[in-house]
Amino acid sequence: MIISTSSFFSSMKMRCFTIILFFSSIVAVGLASNVEDEGIISQVVEIHRLRPQTGSAGYTVPQLDCLSWRLAIETNNLQNWRSVPKECTNYLGHYMMGKQYRHDCEYVAKQAIEYAKSLKLSGDGKDVWVFDIDETTLSNSPYYARSDVAFGAKPYNATKFDAWIAEGKAPAIPSILNVYNTVLSLGIKPIFITGTKENFKQVRIVNLKEAGYTNWAALILKGANDTGSAVKFKSSKRTALVKAGYRIIGNIGDQWSDLIGENVGARTFKVPDPMYYIG
Repeated sequence: MIISTSSFFSSMKMRCFTIILFFSSIVAVGLASNVEDEGIISQVVEIHRLRPQTGSAGYTVPQLDCLSWRLAIETNNLQNWRSVPKECTNYLGHYMMGKQYRHDCEYVAKQAIEYAKSLKLSGDGKDVWVFDIDETTLSNSPYYARSDVAFGAKPYNATKFDAWIAEGKAPAIPSILNVYNTVLSLGIKPIFITGTKENFKQVRIVNLKEAGYTNWAALILKGANDTGSAVKFKSSKRTALVKAGYRIIGNIGDQWSDLIGENVGARTFKVPDPMYYIG
């Protein structure tokens, strides 16, 4: 078959025009999408920036993603760990002393407050809300920020920690103080259950009151006869409350051992704490 030169070039021009029109359509749709979905694209960029395995300020940490490690801690997928990986010390310092930790606590508090306000209370004085103390109502960040503690990267030293508790200077976690004040205003009785030793009771009372926690139905500390795991200890104290006729309608703590076991309450709330693990 013989094709004339003019027919050949005419066919080529048509094909080129079709291809140009096709790609122009793609570009046009892409540009429109960019305008309409600018917010989504910016979110994707932010998500992409979290992908590298980094410790602090973008420095690469081989074989370790500190963000994923922290997620594993909060979801209780990583259990019975003893200390923060040294490679994550700076990362954790930036998290705990920066805005993200504060925002995370605020988000937990928001959910707890909305839940508390939604409840239909009995009005008989038996509705209670259980609060943990360390890293829940009071913060030990000033202690953990010390170079000899390194946000949990150094081995736990009971003597040093007890000395810090004895100072009675732990500040309130503001967002959880808001939960406490909301609970009080609704007529729900706050109850503190803490693994703090009984001999620190007076120090804890003063510290709590100075931090803004001025009223509670009970303050339960760990006595000499309270042996076994934290889960067992806290379960037994909650069970005693239930047997006494109280209804635990809320329970908030930083450790999973605060929130599992027996009689955990109608709803639990976990405050972030990647600095230590208590089983």
